[in-house]
Amino acid sequence: MAAKPLPGTIPITFYEPSRHPRYATDTPALDQYGRRIDYLRVSLTDRCNMRCVYCMPAVGMQFAPRPELLTNDELLLVIRAAARAGFRKLRLTGGEPTLRHDLINLVRELKRISGIEHIAMTTNALRLRKLAQPLREAGLDRVNISIDTLDPVKFRIMTRGGNLDEVWAGIEAADAAGLHPIKLNAVVVRGMNDEEVVRLAGLTLERPWEFRFIEVMPLTGVAGLAEEGIVSSAELIARLEQHYGPLEEIGHAPSDPARTYRLPGAKGVIGFISSVSDPFCSTCNRMRLTADGRLHLCLLRDDEVDLRAAVRNGATVDEIEQIIRHAVYIKPWGHGLPEGVKPTLRGMSELGG
Repeated sequence: MAAKPLPGTIPITFYEPSRHPRYATDTPALDQYGRRIDYLRVSLTDRCNMRCVYCMPAVGMQFAPRPELLTNDELLLVIRAAARAGFRKLRLTGGEPTLRHDLINLVRELKRISGIEHIAMTTNALRLRKLAQPLREAGLDRVNISIDTLDPVKFRIMTRGGNLDEVWAGIEAADAAGLHPIKLNAVVVRGMNDEEVVRLAGLTLERPWEFRFIEVMPLTGVAGLAEEGIVSSAELIARLEQHYGPLEEIGHAPSDPARTYRLPGAKGVIGFISSVSDPFCSTCNRMRLTADGRLHLCLLRDDEVDLRAAVRNGATVDEIEQIIRHAVYIKPWGHGLPEGVKPTLRGMSELGG
């Protein structure tokens, strides 16, 4: 029985390049605004071994039945098609991607796909102490690791049970394995960890890491927290400059959502991802593939294109490429938060960080 389309899913058909020039297969995919979309965030599972307050509600979380998730073979078929459409960079996410069965072999197979130049992973690092070196050997290039506080008690509260010592061991294992540059992420929530920004940024003084502060986003299940808890990047910068002195602004690639700075004398850098207060939609180059096979066109909108249905109905790699090119073309300009348009379809654990 065919899966029932999710609300917000955009109907698709197959497109013939000769009849639709914008889907030509000899050029990288561009959206209707001329942006090259070449970065795919791939959710390997919607499950996680933590329950962070800004990601999941405390109760009522429902996960997709495993048969609804893309198998390894299905995922590899989709990524081959995406690479042919011009996607060059992958970020493996979740939920928590290290919970994916046969992750090491999957990374190895993804690395072999022609056109894929870089594979990163966002993880909570709870399982990274044992997996960092095998992942590096399989072809993983680097990691982003979530660490919202350096206080063990507060960490357990924010993650609803996470172990800070295990996360720190995972960070050190990733560093030792050469998964560089190490990027650490903190979602800043007022009244929970905003007072730790100075301490967290201080990790870059002696280490060549990048610490990125992310504004909490109003996704499904945590919208109330986001409305009450957002701390703007401008406020964080002001706090840091009051403590450390003027920050040195560093140039960055236009498609990088983080505005980067350096503390005086620091070996590493700090970054600010301001999706709410200072959006970067004009230079966005990314889309998301959910674990159940939907292309999610904008993080803060509900628009999706169903690739799983095409795969399970026998679509060829050429046909899937054309669907992906169509999805890229219709990608929205940006989110609608200023107009009061908020996502209602999926939470962050389904979309991937």
